[in-house]
Amino acid sequence: MTTLADPVPGGRPGEVERATALSGELSGRGVHGIVLAYVDTAGIGRVKAIPTAKLPSAVAWGVGMSPVFDTFLADDSIVTTDALGSPDGDLRLYPDLGGLVVLSGQPGWAWAPVDRIAQEGDPHPGCSRTFLRHLVTDSARRGIAFRASIEIEWTVGQGPSAAGELLPATTGPAYGATRQVELSDCAADLLAALAEQGVDVDQLHPEYAAGQFEVSVGALDPVAAADRSVLVRQTIRAVARRHGLVVSFAPAVVAEGVGNGGHLHLSAWRDGVNLHAGGDRRHGMTAEAESFTAGVLTRLPALTAVTAPSPASYLRLKPSRWAGAFTAWGRETREAGVRVITGTTGLQDRSANIEIKPVDLAANPYLALGCVIAAGLDGMAMSTPLPQETTGNPELLDTGQARARDVRRLPTSLGEAVAEFRADEVLRTALGPVLTDAVIAVREGEIAAVDGLDDAGIAAAYRWRY
Repeated sequence: MTTLADPVPGGRPGEVERATALSGELSGRGVHGIVLAYVDTAGIGRVKAIPTAKLPSAVAWGVGMSPVFDTFLADDSIVTTDALGSPDGDLRLYPDLGGLVVLSGQPGWAWAPVDRIAQEGDPHPGCSRTFLRHLVTDSARRGIAFRASIEIEWTVGQGPSAAGELLPATTGPAYGATRQVELSDCAADLLAALAEQGVDVDQLHPEYAAGQFEVSVGALDPVAAADRSVLVRQTIRAVARRHGLVVSFAPAVVAEGVGNGGHLHLSAWRDGVNLHAGGDRRHGMTAEAESFTAGVLTRLPALTAVTAPSPASYLRLKPSRWAGAFTAWGRETREAGVRVITGTTGLQDRSANIEIKPVDLAANPYLALGCVIAAGLDGMAMSTPLPQETTGNPELLDTGQARARDVRRLPTSLGEAVAEFRADEVLRTALGPVLTDAVIAVREGEIAAVDGLDDAGIAAAYRWRY
């Protein structure tokens, strides 16, 4: 179970003893090393690894890593802010034992998410996992809990060509049985590995684009859901490699067509009751759920700077691709930016939620979930009204219909998204100045890095970064 308390130098009470016992158990199971994992501002997974015997020391005193990684770009170049990006300083990575998992796809290894604290013992203000933990903890004190999951779409290739192009590993049609047969052995091994790691999979299926697949997993508290997203991607990559395949989670592996999404599912709960079901508002929502949804919808243009954070994200975020390119909502409306899911009769109280669609896997999942929750909580606090529902394709609304529903096109470039983010006080306040500055600096750095590239060049620049 995910730990919601901050790590402390020397370890929390009983934690070093627990780590010592766990270290011995892991060694007995043939685990030689532990991957300490976090995600940077650009959405790239970064790691350090320790021998299994060093787990007690890591829990007590952390493992050193420079804060400069908060301002790394996807291509590993570095930008700076007033607080971040210099070669000075050090942070300590503290593994969360509640999230530690033996990696079935990587024999001899275990994996654990980390929080980062300063050498002096204070939480690092640039740590996205700590940001999300604190937000979830503060919400719980006010009686609100959340359940979340992140869909994972990826493209499977035979291996990159000499020019770095992707050669799809399947030839069958979208959602086709042929694709399942062609990747049957790899997919079966993936399901087995995820099951052994305690990941409950709802479904695994071929998707729309060439070589594309999707896995949906069960909902957890937001911190654990973000951890799970990182873990599942690590597992997909490892299992694919053992089958001689490569994968890309990039928002767009080619310039044209449907890209890889990371749709985010979220529900708010009070006193163990799902606020998105059993209410007297539209589609069974309670008044609080409507206002929460309205808060997310209102801030969706600014949220894209966090949920669609790459120049390649905007090759994907286009109308008629089920990417959610408009500030619209609707029940089971897959073209809307926010899709209201009521669930099948008999399961509504457990499964009703909202799906935020303009999200891809270049997003840091901790930042994405935290900012979406902050937007929803602001809507709840302000009793923000939810506008008229949209059915069908929002692109087909005339000007009057769009205005009546407050339907607008989301940013069409990362530059537009950053401008919206800069103007959004709620999101900037939630993140705090250090994370806010990091988000802006990294996004502007990514924009500069692809200056002059056409769409094909942008897709190629990020194809093998995610």
